Amino acid sequence: MLALAFPPLDPVALSFGPLVIRWYALAYLVGFILGWRYCLYLARRNPKGPTPQQYDDFLTWAVIGTVLGGRLGYILFYQPEYYFAHPMEMLQVWHGGMSFHGGMLGVIASAWLYSNRRHIGFFSFTDILACATPIGLGLGRIANFVNGELYGRAADVPWAMIFPRGGDVPRHPSQIYEALLEGLMLFLILFFIARQEKLRARPGFLSGCFLFGYGIFRLSIEFFREPDMQLGFLIGGTTMGQLLCLPMILFGAYLILRSERRTSRRMA
Repeated sequence: MLALAFPPLDPVALSFGPLVIRWYALAYLVGFILGWRYCLYLARRNPKGPTPQQYDDFLTWAVIGTVLGGRLGYILFYQPEYYFAHPMEMLQVWHGGMSFHGGMLGVIASAWLYSNRRHIGFFSFTDILACATPIGLGLGRIANFVNGELYGRAADVPWAMIFPRGGDVPRHPSQIYEALLEGLMLFLILFFIARQEKLRARPGFLSGCFLFGYGIFRLSIEFFREPDMQLGFLIGGTTMGQLLCLPMILFGAYLILRSERRTSRRMA
């Protein structure tokens, strides 16, 4: 069976003696910078909402929430038994092991604490954060591809690829699928929604659209992605990623409907 060869990509972007900088770390760094700048741009276009200065101040909170939440999420969702048996390895984030769902919960918790301290409307604040999140998601999935990790299931499509860690079996490049859908497509959807003043004025609507959109995209792509080796398939042939997306989809739909009802009550 014909298949594409994995390109000769080096996970290390730069090295200076013992100092090694990997593409995955750069993806996080660039994602935070671009996401922060985009939040400032959106805040300036919406003078009735949170201010650009407030998003400036929140950047450190977002970094801490992402890293702590992402690491704890991976430990609890994907390998709790291993890390509870080897607790010192919980801190070794340079060995990999981050969960998007955990990172998202970490940022939500940070945003809740920050907005309460600054007396900002929580959903007005997270609506702009939601619009910026796909930037980091897309860059992170590209970094996953460079690392040759989180590859897809066996496939016979013309663009199937043989990954160094995936044996001799041609596989879906599921990281690229995720970069295109969870990153680029979700960013564009939220970008165009945010340009509609009536929708932007509904607190929680954009946050709900992000949760619902990401959940649908990730749940769908999981049918092409190889399940995590230590977990395999779970209830009814689902994966952990799919199970974690179900509450996102439901809560996202709830926020969308809730924002519509609240708007209708104000107009009544």
